[in-house]
Amino acid sequence: MKKIKWMSNESFPLEMHKARVVQNLNLLEPQKRLEAMEEAGFNTFLLKNRDVFLDMLTDSGVNAMSDKQQAAMLQADDSYAGSETFFRLESSVRKMFGTEFFLPVHQGRACEHIISRSLVKQQQTVLMNYHFTTSKAHVMLAGGQVEELIGKEGRILNSDFPFKGNMDIELLKRRISELGSDNVSFVRMEAGTNLIGGQPFSLKNLEEVSKVCRENKIPLVLDASLLSDNLHFMKTREESCHPMSINEISLKIGEFSDIIYFSARKLGCARGGGICTSNEALFKKMQGLIPLFEGFLTYGGISVREMEAMAVGLEETMDEDVISQGPIFIEFMVKELLKRGLPAVTPSGGLGCHVNAMKFLEHIPQEEYPAGALAAALFIVSGARGMERGTLSEQRDENGIEPLADMELLRLALPRRVFSVSHVMFVVDRLEWLHKNRTLVGGLEWVDEPEILRFFFGRLKAKGDWPQRLLEKFREDFGDSL
Repeated sequence: MKKIKWMSNESFPLEMHKARVVQNLNLLEPQKRLEAMEEAGFNTFLLKNRDVFLDMLTDSGVNAMSDKQQAAMLQADDSYAGSETFFRLESSVRKMFGTEFFLPVHQGRACEHIISRSLVKQQQTVLMNYHFTTSKAHVMLAGGQVEELIGKEGRILNSDFPFKGNMDIELLKRRISELGSDNVSFVRMEAGTNLIGGQPFSLKNLEEVSKVCRENKIPLVLDASLLSDNLHFMKTREESCHPMSINEISLKIGEFSDIIYFSARKLGCARGGGICTSNEALFKKMQGLIPLFEGFLTYGGISVREMEAMAVGLEETMDEDVISQGPIFIEFMVKELLKRGLPAVTPSGGLGCHVNAMKFLEHIPQEEYPAGALAAALFIVSGARGMERGTLSEQRDENGIEPLADMELLRLALPRRVFSVSHVMFVVDRLEWLHKNRTLVGGLEWVDEPEILRFFFGRLKAKGDWPQRLLEKFREDFGDSL
């Protein structure tokens, strides 16, 4: 990664790309933003994109493609079977991870479905550094259960610990001993733990997890969807990785993992996904499910044009100047929030900037979903769409009891090569105003609560008239400004 020093000693992220195709944005006037939020049931997932100014909901499928990716799409071979496009993609995956076998699927959660269906048996346990919503749901639908073995640092919102996604090795050993290795379906590591602020794990920690798994003959499965950020953090934060190239680090990751899966909507800046392994027995367990649920083995339900873009995107992931863009913009945003006294998760992680909603809105109890309320309030005052990552993102157990999340975070994703510094500063400005007027924000309650993955399409309402009062204060301070 190129180091840039400014004469003023101020630190701004420098875009290592230029814009050649642009898309106009629409900033609604404040009353229209409130109406759009009410229509969406105070769920940012249900907002219409035409009403959104800056879409920071996710980085999934919305990262900007490079010119080389766009050009590669023109050479796609759309044969149903034996497509040359597949073999180009397979070659890129092999260069990245050193794995022998590759199975294409239409996106990351399809990988989770195939893996869970192949490996999870009734009443078995999957041990994870931390769960993701769909990964946990697929394990449970297959009859298993999930346990999180994140290190103690992972649950501390503010620290300088560089690898808060690390698994607790001693706890892993103990739980395997207590459960019995035959009762553990697999161990899952997530690169860039999504629900605790996109925090990475170290290469050393992955190696230690791998050693424990192999001693106990348990497959180690890596969710590599957010691996590009994790690679950047390994390279910059882990001393043993400093002299290594990004590709050398990724090959080590492939060596330590039995199965690697990823969503190319994140890794590779395309659309699709894949499962790779060098274990032939595991490959054959999963292989037969691809034609059944996804598509033939050489396209797996993905457009061949997207496969060409994915192949190039994975190769570009080996370029440190490419993968540094997300983390350095996120770090900049976190520092700007901290300068203004706003509670952001530290150290900055991948995927996006994460705001501690329990501290931001400490007057709102967790049962009233402070992270969801903060996401709604931010949209009303800015038109920026973030995502709740807290109790709303959990689901009730079989007895109807709602588990409270470890953290209540507002995630402001920064898709790669999409937003400028001025966009980031606009959101920082509106968050600063919102923080000064935070007592105006109230909680949320359910109107329509689905049983599974409720945060995707459930609807809520505000408790009281706080959205209208917030809007009135915004008009009082900003006048006719948007």
